[in-house]
Amino acid sequence: MTTLTRREALSLGAAAFITGILAGRTPVEAAEAGTLTIAFNVNLPSFDPTTGPSAVNPTIQAIYRSIFDQFIGQGPDLKFQPGLLTAWGWNDDKTKVWMDVREGVTWHDGSKFTPDDVVWSLERAAKQETGNPIQFIWSTANNYKVEGNRITGDVVRFEPTYFKWMAFLTGYILPKDYYTKVGAEGFEKKPVGTGPYMVDAYEGNSYLRLKANPNYFGGKPAFETVIFKFVPDTTSRVAEIESGSSDVTLEIPYEDFDRLKKKSGLAGVATPISDIGMIFISNVDPMLDKNVRLAANMAIDKEAIIKRLLRGYGKPLSTLEAPEYEAYDASVKIPYDPEQAKKLLAASGYSPAKPVKFGIKTTRGFKPKDYEMIQAIVGMWRKVGIEAEIEVYEIAKHYELRAAHQLGPAAFYNWGNAIGDPTTSTGFAMFGPSPHSAWKTKDVDDMMGPLWVEKDETKRIDGWKAVIKYIAEQGYVIPLLQYAQPIVYKSSLKVTPNVSGALQPTLVSKG
Repeated sequence: MTTLTRREALSLGAAAFITGILAGRTPVEAAEAGTLTIAFNVNLPSFDPTTGPSAVNPTIQAIYRSIFDQFIGQGPDLKFQPGLLTAWGWNDDKTKVWMDVREGVTWHDGSKFTPDDVVWSLERAAKQETGNPIQFIWSTANNYKVEGNRITGDVVRFEPTYFKWMAFLTGYILPKDYYTKVGAEGFEKKPVGTGPYMVDAYEGNSYLRLKANPNYFGGKPAFETVIFKFVPDTTSRVAEIESGSSDVTLEIPYEDFDRLKKKSGLAGVATPISDIGMIFISNVDPMLDKNVRLAANMAIDKEAIIKRLLRGYGKPLSTLEAPEYEAYDASVKIPYDPEQAKKLLAASGYSPAKPVKFGIKTTRGFKPKDYEMIQAIVGMWRKVGIEAEIEVYEIAKHYELRAAHQLGPAAFYNWGNAIGDPTTSTGFAMFGPSPHSAWKTKDVDDMMGPLWVEKDETKRIDGWKAVIKYIAEQGYVIPLLQYAQPIVYKSSLKVTPNVSGALQPTLVSKG
């Protein structure tokens, strides 16, 4: 795998490096035939799509899905489809699972993909010591047996989303023999998957270059080479697409999106995605006061934020369920009521002259206007008697702090739920034992507990709706909005928007 040394990369200079990447010793231009260059909004911390904080970053899935295949596939409309499994399900009493494995697939190193790779990947994911963030899902089945191309397993605890997760975060199959031989460190140096693209070169925090997999079972991709440039700064991503240095970019400010899509040679699309902008609340002072929590919710004018900062791109939400989710309940509303917010705070001894004080963490440039939204919210809070100090951090730091339950009183986040199940939105965000939650109290956990194993689907969804309503009444989280993802690209290309928000190279073609 060809790489640049850090010294070589730095010697190019910032501007030169952003506009060109050394391939051998020849610059690769974005407009080069057969090459797709994406100005991407996050870095790639790890090549293993099944372990560590990056495994649950929805944005990075665009890269992982380029290199690896998932147990179950998912179309850009979020519909499930065959992946490395061609069929799957439970037996009648849901005490066993079964899966049929695709034949004729090879790994990037030329070795044969087999059902043993599937079993090894599932067993590895179920072990706590491997560090899979969704280990508590994968451990709900075991005792897998292979007969021909069919795998069967025993259900340890019925998990209604078990197969849905196979198309979601950490649901990837890795090569048993290769990984066992080279170990975690060797896999990071030379990752091997079955996906449409193979890793060709990588420079941490700078770029990733992929080459088309000529033996891909889904057919050869449209581009021979794909380059992900890691450009976390929004201004730089705008410059990338405007200068022609990159062919496509995403998550830029909406005013730039509206301007650029009108320019000759460029086009743009912004459609609703499954991502939700929200503010985590932790069960620490002063958020233990219900009046403070509810006031913080009611003081936010979400319509104004969407109209003024996001130019109308987005939908206000009162829960962690978007309209596309199974447990969405339009009747649950958190009103914008600053006067009621003042009354609630006054009941707890706070006012604009004597405000309650706490910190709020946020990213800056990870999502369009994320920092500016928090600035606006802090201004709205100040008017009712809340004084919040903003702390900016990288998204990787958010995952680290959240896993350690150290987010503090409030923290902005972008929650992705591409499978639309309430367990993977409200559930994992609000269930105390979940490593992804911030609020951890017994009342919520007791309501949620039975729903994790409920086999009656109607009863399960109704139960989650009751939980969702209760959380809104208690103000345990601050839902903000459903995002529309802005994508700008050269008009010579065709881009299929992905409701999951993952800008996968396989969804880009030559116009």
